[in-house]
Amino acid sequence: MKPIRHLNELISVVKSREKRTLAVAYGQDPHTIEAIGEAVADGFINVKITGDETKIKKVAEEKGVDYSQFEIIHQPNEIDAIKTAVNIVRNKEADFLMKGLCNSANYIRVILNKEKGLISPGEIISHTTVLEVPTYHKLMLCADVAVIPHPDLSQKVKMLQYTVRIAHRLGIEMPKAAILAAVEKVTSKLPATIDAAIISKMQQRGQLKGVLVDGPLAMDLAISKESVKIKGIKSEVAGDADIFIFPDINAGNIAYKTLSHLGGASLAAIVTGANVPCILTSRADSDESKFYSILLGALLS
Repeated sequence: MKPIRHLNELISVVKSREKRTLAVAYGQDPHTIEAIGEAVADGFINVKITGDETKIKKVAEEKGVDYSQFEIIHQPNEIDAIKTAVNIVRNKEADFLMKGLCNSANYIRVILNKEKGLISPGEIISHTTVLEVPTYHKLMLCADVAVIPHPDLSQKVKMLQYTVRIAHRLGIEMPKAAILAAVEKVTSKLPATIDAAIISKMQQRGQLKGVLVDGPLAMDLAISKESVKIKGIKSEVAGDADIFIFPDINAGNIAYKTLSHLGGASLAAIVTGANVPCILTSRADSDESKFYSILLGALLS
């Protein structure tokens, strides 16, 4: 499989596979309904959607979406709607999960429930955003911009491993991962640089497979060959990174929102570490972003 370099290439890949079923939690907002409506109409997925049936139908009618193509499970309470959607996945009546209008914290909390959630022992919940930025020559896989506030070393390793798996499914056989910090030199004043150096050494010693890693790298060194040349850095990753592991959620969230709102980036976003792909986009994200996220979830399920 050739590496996917544009998010719309997911369409042909997903179309060639067996149709998946998506469970949507509290899916009564216009962007979600438009996105799932497009995906169902194009024949990519089947949909089971929980939420207030009256509101779902009303929004669908306003947006010109045929709601008869969805299986609607009436559950007007937000928490109960999330639990119902998760239970549908647990019962193998759906292959992956999607957040609708519900609060992200509530969505994650139900997924994390040890008895009735979607998490296995030893795993953590993280998040990967796949960005298509017009000024970069390939997709950018970014972690974590939405879930873990201050990841420690072990969490960053997990974030990297989850994101590497996504890269492989996107046809990137040996992704290049930049462990980001404000500077490229290791210093005790910036603990993120120490974590980055350790993760880089772990890869060099064979503890991390299927990926090339370098860090710490400042963002300019991760993406700009000119910066690499000017600074005299020798690296297999610098200037050509596929994966970007951010030092914390502040850096990641600011970067992804800047790229999407000012940089014209398109995106797909997915919760990682759960037993099935769990789509998590912002309630303010466009129907395009949600559509691409559905395609990514279908690819990974």
